[in-house]
Amino acid sequence: MLNDEELLRFSRQILMPRFDIAGQEALKSARAVVVGSGGLGCPVALYLGAAGVGHLTLIDDDVIELANLQRQIAFETAQIGESKAERLAARVRSINPSVSISVVSRRLDLDGFAHEVAGASLALDCSDNFSTRFALNRACVAAGVPLISGAAIRGEGQLSVYDSRQPESPCYHCLYPEQGNEDLTCSEAGVIAPLVGMIGSAQAMEAIKVISGVGRPLVGRLLILDAWEMQWREMKLSKDPDCPVCSSV
Repeated sequence: MLNDEELLRFSRQILMPRFDIAGQEALKSARAVVVGSGGLGCPVALYLGAAGVGHLTLIDDDVIELANLQRQIAFETAQIGESKAERLAARVRSINPSVSISVVSRRLDLDGFAHEVAGASLALDCSDNFSTRFALNRACVAAGVPLISGAAIRGEGQLSVYDSRQPESPCYHCLYPEQGNEDLTCSEAGVIAPLVGMIGSAQAMEAIKVISGVGRPLVGRLLILDAWEMQWREMKLSKDPDCPVCSSV
């Protein structure tokens, strides 16, 4: 149940007939795992915490660097050298003190992700490397937890939702095979600052849709953004019947 302060804090969301008190209570009861506290993770965590998601788990083993501050908007110059996950958690708490936050400041393997997503409402992939994405995807498929995946580099971004609870939903591995992928990082290719905010905000919106049951999540659809042309393209995604991760689900 929402208390009086929560009814006021989230009144602009509750006012929407499709969302109403039921949607806000669903957010309050939800547990979201956010993997990565950088350019995508910052807007994801800030918006989900501000919107009233009851519990966030922030996972990132990295520390704040000067080159991060161009796009990782939760951090300040004085925090260089500190844990990204810890500082992001503190920033979210400063916006909404009632949110419960767990911080994991170490790199996880498949078993670690399996432990963290167990019992979660959904997970959000805000990472920047394929090994993390593949491990998180496997953990989410095994646990039946929806995965909201975002990526941004140069001036291009993409976004999709993978939900193994739905028989026709592909998983991340259906789109990207594990063999042959090479990580291309922002430090190598560059990234324009607002792009990560756009994709991260869209990830947060998809999370709210999945949690509340309001709207149509991006299951079976991949959105691709060319920020320089400000053009969105949508591709249909199909489940790979031979996928080694989700074909037996």
